[in-house]
Amino acid sequence: MIPGIASRRRFSDLSEQEILALAISSEEDDARIYRTYADQLKQAYPASAALFEAMAAEEDTHRRWLIERHRTRFGEVIPLIRRDHVAGFYARRPVWLMQNLGLERIRAEAEAMEREAADFYTRAAARTTDAETRKLLGDLAAAESRHEAKAGDLAEEYLGTGARGEEDRAAHRQFILTWVQPGLAGLMDGSVSTLAPIFATAFATHDPRTTLLVGLAASVGAGISMGFTEAAHDDGVLSGRGSPVKRGLASGLMTAAGGLGHALPYLISDFWTATALAMAVVFVELWAIAWIQNRYMETPFLRAAFQVVLGGALVFASGVLIGGG
Repeated sequence: MIPGIASRRRFSDLSEQEILALAISSEEDDARIYRTYADQLKQAYPASAALFEAMAAEEDTHRRWLIERHRTRFGEVIPLIRRDHVAGFYARRPVWLMQNLGLERIRAEAEAMEREAADFYTRAAARTTDAETRKLLGDLAAAESRHEAKAGDLAEEYLGTGARGEEDRAAHRQFILTWVQPGLAGLMDGSVSTLAPIFATAFATHDPRTTLLVGLAASVGAGISMGFTEAAHDDGVLSGRGSPVKRGLASGLMTAAGGLGHALPYLISDFWTATALAMAVVFVELWAIAWIQNRYMETPFLRAAFQVVLGGALVFASGVLIGGG
């Protein structure tokens, strides 16, 4: 392996043998990535998994063509050179980052891979003087450029309208279960449950600094509690709600955000100005909750608004009464 950034080769300094070796290793990597996608998707999205298996098979074919050309020109020994050995060359995501990509993001990543590969073969063809090698690299550039259309053909074969629609609906459902529901529960809890302690403190002390400290403690504490509770009570295996870590992050962060929204206005030293701004933020938070319920949970907007605003108003009033009593 070529160590260190300083020791990377410039693409313009590679020999024709090294360019072929780089192309071979790149095709191996891309086929491996497509098979990783296929393995990742095979349980939830079998049609997409079959698509990526077919794309991996195409990359295997390209690799065999390149190896045969290298054998003809340079013999059996292929130099070890990879993308990360070449300065400024495009890089692929590490496998541990690919494991958390959603279905649409994976499809977009695959399209980007084909565009980058086409650009590489175009540059590589311009660097070679051997007619047969130049023809092969040019053909591969054209093949990669057409791969988006080819992927479309494969998608038609493996992802017919019904299969793709069903997979997209499944991905949307998973997004709601993993991110939207925990995040919405957190936002509701953080926005509503912190109203009473924050505004009780505000009207009891008329001190913005004390109110800010209580608001920060209530918001951060609630966020940590909600995040751990969401992550710990369901591992997602039986319920199908997805990664507990993702759900815990969504719930915890949104809980903290919901409370901080009407705590941070008390950074303003004037009590009534800070309180008026905090009330305005509460109004925005409650309507945001109603919008999310309508948008993702298909709750009629007026019903969602009535429920959220009524609940928030009752908690707010209790805080004011307790603090002003």
